[in-house]
Amino acid sequence: MGKKKDIRSWLGTAGFTFLCLAWIAPIVIVLFDSFKKRTFINLEPFALPTEKTFVGFENYLSAINKYGFLDAVGWTVFITVGSVIAILLCTSMCAWFITRIQNFFTKLIYLLCVFSMVVPFQMVMFTLALTSDRLGLNTPWGIIIVYLGFGAGLAVFMFTGFVKSIPVEIEEAAMIDGCTPLRTFFSIVLPIMKPTYISVGILEIMWVWNDFLLPYLVLDTNKYKTISIVIQYMKGSYGRVDMGAIMAALIMAVIPVIVFYLAAQKHIIKGVAAGAVKG
Repeated sequence: MGKKKDIRSWLGTAGFTFLCLAWIAPIVIVLFDSFKKRTFINLEPFALPTEKTFVGFENYLSAINKYGFLDAVGWTVFITVGSVIAILLCTSMCAWFITRIQNFFTKLIYLLCVFSMVVPFQMVMFTLALTSDRLGLNTPWGIIIVYLGFGAGLAVFMFTGFVKSIPVEIEEAAMIDGCTPLRTFFSIVLPIMKPTYISVGILEIMWVWNDFLLPYLVLDTNKYKTISIVIQYMKGSYGRVDMGAIMAALIMAVIPVIVFYLAAQKHIIKGVAAGAVKG
């Protein structure tokens, strides 16, 4: 019996190791290709760089100097940080209000937030682009409002589940001591919601940072470009594609997200589990 368990454990370890390697392989291939001449990227995409194909950091410098990659990083960071802060603050307060004030209005808000999670983006993208342009939301600070609308559904759902597990007596005691509703939220409720804040924040950061379609439709791309848009613009006319710059840009775009995810991944399961608690 013990030998069977050892065999199953070994097979499970081997299987998951293979899956991990299969998941990492594309990133490793892109990393190797980012140091190769663009011609050899097409001819030998899976080969290691050699003395003949190696170009050092030429592709990285091309992505930065020729295509304005650093400017795109700046706008992407601004949009990501602003959007995530707005989503976390507004949706957590909304979830607290929905949970504590039980009436038809709050139930309707909750249902609308949940319904927004199942509506395909393709159904509203053309109307959204037109509306955003007319309202002047085609700027990095305007698109934050758009992200707040699209990110509210999942965030409200997760925050609401967690707030239901918070004893109401804690908030009542704070209000008896003279706390206003806002002070009660920021001093009592918000610190307790930290696990869900971290979990939702990680998910929203990865979504906004990697998003292409929404910035492409909403932003004025003549003035503002995110990382994903700049990478798309590396494809020139007549089918010409600067594969070297694209590979380098992909690596520079992916590494911050991977590092951030690895550093914060232990909080994801904890936050999701906390948000799934039913009152």
